[in-house]
Amino acid sequence: MSKHRKTGYRPDNKAVENAHKSTSQQGSDSLIHRAGFFRRLLAMVYDTLVATAVGMCAAMVMIVPLVVLLKNGVLDLQGYSEPADLIQASTGYKLLIQGWVGLWVIGFFLWFWKRGGQTLGMRAWRLRIYSTVDEPMTWTRLLIRLLASLGGLGTLLVLFDIKHKQSLQDRLAKTEVLKLTKEANNHRSW
Repeated sequence: MSKHRKTGYRPDNKAVENAHKSTSQQGSDSLIHRAGFFRRLLAMVYDTLVATAVGMCAAMVMIVPLVVLLKNGVLDLQGYSEPADLIQASTGYKLLIQGWVGLWVIGFFLWFWKRGGQTLGMRAWRLRIYSTVDEPMTWTRLLIRLLASLGGLGTLLVLFDIKHKQSLQDRLAKTEVLKLTKEANNHRSW
């Protein structure tokens, strides 16, 4: 078994490679390892707060123009006196808004994972996603990872997979989440 398989280290990133070299000289306790459950949980809490804010902003971007269009008669109020009453009663408008918000929240995770391998919460807790195979991180793999997380429930597998520390989404998308050193977490070194 190669050295990077034992530690969870992926040599495809120069910054992580350099950080690994410098920390391996200091001792094995500072090597880059796969992230445990509680660190991932803390990152998920942070990301949930950010995703909620993203969702609220996305909802406002959809709702404000919708209300303006309904108030000015561009869209029919369908017998309701206020746009809010129509939006609350209409399954179509609710699905439109929920779909829009869902796309923005999904986009939040996919964009950050694709651009740098970490969301804001992952960055705060020094976590990063890496591929466990020699294939590029495609949008499809990242979408599989997002859907397989089951809203965070897929991460519970890390509690039972003590040896490999891989979640359901890691296994299905062929990824791993590494706990980075402070030096490796610096975006300027990527």
